[in-house]
Parts: sequence; structure tokens; C-alpha cells
Amino acid sequence: MSNRGGKRENAGRPSGQGKYGELTTTIRIPKSQKDNIKNFLDAYQSKKGNFSHEAANVDEFLIPAISDQPTQLPLFSTKVAAGLPSPADDHVEKRLDISEFLIDHADSTFFVTIKGESMIDLGLLPDDKVVVDRSKKPVIGDIVLAVVDREFTIKILDYGANKMPRLMPANSSGAFRPIYIRPNTQFEIFGVVTGSFRRFK
Repeated sequence: MSNRGGKRENAGRPSGQGKYGELTTTIRIPKSQKDNIKNFLDAYQSKKGNFSHEAANVDEFLIPAISDQPTQLPLFSTKVAAGLPSPADDHVEKRLDISEFLIDHADSTFFVTIKGESMIDLGLLPDDKVVVDRSKKPVIGDIVLAVVDREFTIKILDYGANKMPRLMPANSSGAFRPIYIRPNTQFEIFGVVTGSFRRFK
């Protein structure tokens, strides 16, 4: 019997010896999301390499699934402090699709889960999902998703006295300091935060 052809026992790289230190698998992704996925994997690898930054406050990344048949729910014109609006038809202003409301550009948008409390003064709490749009040009005062020395963080974009960018937390306790971007800092603004949402139950 020939020993040629087929898979040889113990051939190839040992399991767990690749770039990510674990088994990998092949998947098909939209071409428009290639750069997003690559950056997510780079950030994942940096965490495994024990890179740390006190201001990192980003957990998981999620790509929105846009349905061909949007779910449109009633949007009531009646504004109430508590309780439920009247279900009467004359109080329904229009029907609202959540995806349409939250997402401007589906091909460049993804969701990120907040961790930590560095942005609580703006209502961004741990486990909230924030909407990040890579197609929007960031300006001073925007909430941005940035990469600082290979760590993702969500902060307010600002300029310091030397006109260098800085990333400002939103927590009046004083527990979190601004991140000053130095000439040797690895820094990239990855996208602009355009909204957020959470579940209570």
C-alpha cells in the first residue's frame, strides 16, 4: 500500500501553536467587514498577550444582522413620565423600525459592549451596547471608539493644550484620567459612537 497522499499522522503544526494559541476554523464573512474582523482579532490577540490599559472599557464586538423584513413597532406620540401610553390608535404617531432608527450605514456599523464605569456620566453603563459607525468623520466632542496602544476604549474626543488629541472619560468621581496621545502612542479612531441601548430584563 502506498504511503503517498492523504493526511499523515502527526503532520502539520501542533494544535494550539498558531497565532492565537488555539484551534482555528474557516468562516465566510462579507467583504466589507474584512478590516473590521481583522482589527477585532488583533485586539483579541493583544489581550491574550497581556497588553493592558487602565482606560480600556470595551468588551465584545457584534455585527448587526439586518432583516429583509424589518420589525416595525408602534411609536406613541404621547409622552409620559411613567406607565404605559394609551393603546388607542389616535395616539400612534408612526411605526418605528429599531434598526432603521439606530443604524445609518449598515455596512460600516457594528455594536460594542461597554465594560467598566468610565463613561457613566453620559449614560453608558456596564453591559450597554453602543452603536459604532466607521463611516462618520470624528470631530471634537464626539464619543469615539479608539485604539490606544492596541487596546480598544470608548471616550470623548478632545484636544489638549498642545493641540494633540486626548480622550476624556465621563465620570465625575475622578477615578478615571484623560488619555493623552503622545507622538509615540499607537492611536487610531476606529469609529464614532452614534447611539446606545440596553435591556432591563
